[in-house]
Amino acid sequence: MNKRSSWALPYFIFLVLFVVLPLLLILMYSLQDASGNFTLSNITKFFTDKDALGTFALSIEVAIENTLLCILIGYPAAWILADNKLNRSAVTVVLFILPMWINALMRTLATAELFNMAGIQLGKGTLLFGMCYDYLPFMIYPIYNQLKKMDKSYAEAAQDLGATPSEVFRKVTLPLSMPGVWSGVMMVFMPTVSTFAISEFLTNNKIKLFGTIIQENINNSMWNYGAALSLIMLVIIGITTMLQGGEKRAEAEGGLI
Repeated sequence: MNKRSSWALPYFIFLVLFVVLPLLLILMYSLQDASGNFTLSNITKFFTDKDALGTFALSIEVAIENTLLCILIGYPAAWILADNKLNRSAVTVVLFILPMWINALMRTLATAELFNMAGIQLGKGTLLFGMCYDYLPFMIYPIYNQLKKMDKSYAEAAQDLGATPSEVFRKVTLPLSMPGVWSGVMMVFMPTVSTFAISEFLTNNKIKLFGTIIQENINNSMWNYGAALSLIMLVIIGITTMLQGGEKRAEAEGGLI
């Protein structure tokens, strides 16, 4: 126990039990039929299932729209929070993070009740509103952290060379903040695709996302097909994570644009 690596043993055990083992179970169930025989039919079924493909396409559409909304609202908010001239209080940062202290399901139920009280019909508009409300802090915080730790001497040098404020933002601030933007995109886009509770409560289950299809299969004891859909979702997450890593390396190596 005197070795520093020994203190990582509890984390390693937790990782095996609650991360590695569930992933292996998903893989095992997705490659088996109801009798336990090896098959790829669960995975190939997704590519021939029109309902699942349509739901997946809708989920991607909603995720893109929600991510764009979060960027449009979150980037200016993060920029204001990170600017010492515009924001001199750390309390303001806490106010943006404060909704994350409340359970997401409770926030969703409260949002749905507000729409019902206002007589607003639940649909795609209310779904996007609720998702943007739930996931906006996950976009603001990474961008804020990136802007906060950015070396201000780059912007000052650009100003000394005659760059206008818009040119400083476009050629210095924006490129240097892109790693934070990509992190925010990852933290908003993928959870939006796989969520089901928000769409269920804010649309009265009129709009089904990919996570809803997985939930329905699991609830109907179709574990194998549900696991295959989960595996497909995990593969997509893995691919996008690797692509994000490439973007970060390119950003680090490329410097300013």
